[in-house]
Amino acid sequence: MPLAQLTIIEGRDDETKAELIANVTDAICETLNAPRESIRVLIQEIPEKHWGIGGRSFYARKNALPLSK
Repeated sequence: MPLAQLTIIEGRDDETKAELIANVTDAICETLNAPRESIRVLIQEIPEKHWGIGGRSFYARKNALPLSK
């Protein structure tokens, strides 16, 4: 039973996440020749303030906040 765990920054709508699940399922099904019914996809959403890039949160970078130490 293939399991894909995806971690994304929160904020995407349900339709986008459903499309992601469908596309990942298709890719696994085709690549591994796995039965569609056996494939599991788990999406974990992380708040923008909890996602760090280059020493700053995604939220701070997106909102052009100054770097704090």
